Amino acid sequence: MSKKKQSGSFKDNLITRSQEASTVRKIVLIILVALFLILAIGAISGYLYVKSALEPVDADSEEEITVEIPIGSSSSTIGAILEENGIIKDGKIFRFYVKFKNESDFQAGEYTFTPSMTFDEIIESLKNGRVILDAVHTITIPEGLTIDQIADIYSKRFDFTKEEFLETVNDRSYIKELMNRYPDLLSDEILDPDIRTPLEGYLFASTYDFYVESPTIQSIVEGMLDQTQKVVSKYMPAIEESDFNVHEAITFASLVERETASEEQRKQISGVFYNRMDAEMPLQTDPTVLYALGEHNEVVTYEDLEVDSPYNTYKITDLPIGPISNFAENSLSAVVEPAKTDYIYFLHDKKGNIYYAETYKEHLQNKEKYMN
Repeated sequence: MSKKKQSGSFKDNLITRSQEASTVRKIVLIILVALFLILAIGAISGYLYVKSALEPVDADSEEEITVEIPIGSSSSTIGAILEENGIIKDGKIFRFYVKFKNESDFQAGEYTFTPSMTFDEIIESLKNGRVILDAVHTITIPEGLTIDQIADIYSKRFDFTKEEFLETVNDRSYIKELMNRYPDLLSDEILDPDIRTPLEGYLFASTYDFYVESPTIQSIVEGMLDQTQKVVSKYMPAIEESDFNVHEAITFASLVERETASEEQRKQISGVFYNRMDAEMPLQTDPTVLYALGEHNEVVTYEDLEVDSPYNTYKITDLPIGPISNFAENSLSAVVEPAKTDYIYFLHDKKGNIYYAETYKEHLQNKEKYMN
């Protein structure tokens, strides 16, 4: 073949390849544009749908619709009832809206709504409604209790055993479900294999009303978690500004809780613990030793202090691996707003008084003066 023909063939190939590349680029561009349009249309459609769902079904309607909200209804159940009766457009959007607004404490009862009501108007009515039945059981869970003690209280009032309650709160598959439902409260840290029981410290101390004769263990646990989340959410900004995450803050609160019942002293104790952590000293709080031992003794021996456990604050130089009990709100408040103090040491006398010291020498003097 002559050089001229070879040159012509080469040019033809280049043209052909250029045309093919151009075609490929056009196809890719068309696909990218199509994908962009699909995503854009989907996003716009989703936005318009949610916007529409948040609006009243019929802003001009004066039709009165009576619905019954059963006792113990979740926001999902309430949303489904309202959607089914034509009061709102989408029950799922209602549930997400309630969660976003952090609304709770809805009351059971008979309500009259209209399709012209907004979500906020409906929520306000549900919060101020009347309970149609008296509580069948009212149970108080005190502060500073472990899950084992809480299980004992409930098992004496309801038709399940203490062992069944403990089995439920230690069921890892159930715990993972709860973590999905309470993502701002429950983290992966509670599944650490060294944690004695995942929900320790998370079942809030309060008085609970039950409107059925035999509530399920799950409904009891979730009602207590609802209360914990409600309390913790008030302190979330302060926790986020601190050096602690939620799990650590609740753990810290449980230590403060178990050291003293006095609100003023709790702030002082919290301040002492902060000072010890800043100095990289062990917290050395006896309740963590008792928790590590699984005992409720009043006196801790020198032998007890040697227990090898991630809960024993005589052995570790930080917070224990998890909470050692539930807590009162003022214990959590003391964690985020500790007293400003230079104290490093403290001790309790037999009457419950607490004596503080800035130096170890002063601490020994307090021991000599108040403990003999």
